[in-house]
Amino acid sequence: MTLETEFERVSIPLADPFTIARGTQTDAENVIVRIADEAGMTGVGGAAPSAHYGETADTVEAVLPALLDAVERVGDPHAIAEIERELAGVVADNPAARAAVSIAVHDLASKRLGVPLHRLWGLDPAAAPATSFTIGLDETDRVREKTAAAVEAGYPILKIKLGTDRDRELIEAVREAAPDARVRVDANEAWTPREAVAKSEWLADREVEFIEQPVAASNPEGLKFVYERSALPIAADESCVTLSDVPAVADRCDIANLKLMKTGGLREARRMIAAARAHGLEVMCGCMIESNASIAAAAQLAPLLDYADLDGSLLLDGDPYEGVEMDGGEIRLGEQGRAGTGARLGSE
Repeated sequence: MTLETEFERVSIPLADPFTIARGTQTDAENVIVRIADEAGMTGVGGAAPSAHYGETADTVEAVLPALLDAVERVGDPHAIAEIERELAGVVADNPAARAAVSIAVHDLASKRLGVPLHRLWGLDPAAAPATSFTIGLDETDRVREKTAAAVEAGYPILKIKLGTDRDRELIEAVREAAPDARVRVDANEAWTPREAVAKSEWLADREVEFIEQPVAASNPEGLKFVYERSALPIAADESCVTLSDVPAVADRCDIANLKLMKTGGLREARRMIAAARAHGLEVMCGCMIESNASIAAAAQLAPLLDYADLDGSLLLDGDPYEGVEMDGGEIRLGEQGRAGTGARLGSE
């Protein structure tokens, strides 16, 4: 079998500037991968690299020719295990680049079989949890406005970015605008351990569900300190990047948060989910700010999750790709009926 591969870089503006404790983003630099078989059937994947993990759109573009050469050498999109071994052999790091190729291969393989990817895995679409919708850091009045708009749009679960000297004020504004919403918070490593414990007390009083990555990933003992004393469950994100991190965080968090752009592919993501379960952890799948070219693939994992944070494409001001329907946060895997991941160009 002959496979043809290509990729392109796209810059997609955000609906609003998106700020977390580490900085502000106004557009998403994604790299789209396409892999076609002899019949012209095409699998699509996307990379949304993060400089925090040592990747940029430039580095993704630099390694993709070698990664796609490996796919062409194998030549069979159904030989997914072999392809992903080859990809890992080509580059040890660059997980977003490898994830884009992994997604495109899975998309093509399941399209060739005529089934959605979650069905190929034997998953129940009705088991998918709803996704949260993220409110980035901003002026307090603007956070209040964004929260009210999210509630008006029908999103019942909100994730609030914190990590400022106004954290209490921001949560008060959120609760004023969304008194009945389920609320989670993400500090993106911004707090000290003692600060995180103290903040967990008043966050619990405001019925927050859990805290994501309260302290620096470089401080594992600090994470354990928080986990043992927090009034709320703790989710590990930056502290839980690869499969080997799962046992390392198992005694210092309640929830493992995986992302395809960290794992390097869908097979590795499923391994991380299984490892987290084996260690007694709950599981969340998050995302970067991404096109549906990759978000649709992450959504296929949703029936395996306790929590979903897959709103990356919802934060864009126009996505060239359509994906899995997520109106009101509900991940509607069973309603679209599309083979593959469900991602497709809006014009198709």
